[in-house]
Amino acid sequence: MPLPLKSRLSLVADIGGTNTRVALADGKVLQEGTVRRFRNADFPGLETILRAYLEALPDVECGGACVAVAGPVAQGVATMTNLDWTIDGPTLTRATGAEMVAILNDLQAQGHALGYIAPENLRPVIGQGEPDPIAAKLVIGVGTGFNAAPVHETPWGRVVAASECGHVNMPVRNEADLRLAHFVETAHGFPGVEDVLSGRGLERLFAFVSKEAGSPSEATAAAIMGGLANEAEGGFAPDVARLFTRLLGAEAGNLALTHLPFGGIYLCGGVSRAIAPYLTQMGFEAAFRDKGRFSGFMKNFSVSVVEDDYAALTGCAVYLDQGTQG
Repeated sequence: MPLPLKSRLSLVADIGGTNTRVALADGKVLQEGTVRRFRNADFPGLETILRAYLEALPDVECGGACVAVAGPVAQGVATMTNLDWTIDGPTLTRATGAEMVAILNDLQAQGHALGYIAPENLRPVIGQGEPDPIAAKLVIGVGTGFNAAPVHETPWGRVVAASECGHVNMPVRNEADLRLAHFVETAHGFPGVEDVLSGRGLERLFAFVSKEAGSPSEATAAAIMGGLANEAEGGFAPDVARLFTRLLGAEAGNLALTHLPFGGIYLCGGVSRAIAPYLTQMGFEAAFRDKGRFSGFMKNFSVSVVEDDYAALTGCAVYLDQGTQG
């Protein structure tokens, strides 16, 4: 497919803890065939990645650039949570030559993508009819890390508030959860949500479950999910997945009561997509609604998994396009 006029192109990037995805967009639409994935460990910083991407497309001139970053953004500067990179506007301008640049938290980008994701890329987990399109929504990211962001429609446009809620206390419902909290707090001195609900969280849950069973062992997140897919050889994997699902349901329920997203909850990120086929059978809905006298109230919220791996890139394109139109 031929690229559109240079003046209409923008560069968008999704920078995770492990990989960076880069693409070109025409307005709100990603350009087919332009998405490239880079392994962060192979590069000293984002500027080098963006230069390498554009050098492979010598005829491209960027009118704007927007990146989504897995970490907090304050005063136009992003600090990666799980990577030793700092990103700011001058970095994007040097790398791309774009006059208009923007930096979003990765969950903010996911929030801006809502409404622009194909229906076939949304997997229902809990349904309650058609959500109110103008009501508040919530995106929850579970991947290398954990985070969430509320999405609000206002007369002045969409507002997606940033947060770092992956670093609040993990949910504790029973004595086993309390033992788990003490087990995981040895890593950072604090039992955070991200310590149990993320890729490395899966690995810590495996270590905990195997220790509780009297046979301490370790496994990678990929091996755990592989064992789950082949339950006959899964070992502790099914028990780990059930624990993960219960904790995810509990935390998603906590966030639902905090933000009241009557427009729907959207789980995104690599771990969310990997465990999506098992959420129903492993009790996600029961854990989500386990809120005592508010259990019935929890029926007001729908939950879906975003299976579009490029949703954050679309969100960057939407955000940048809205800025140019404003």
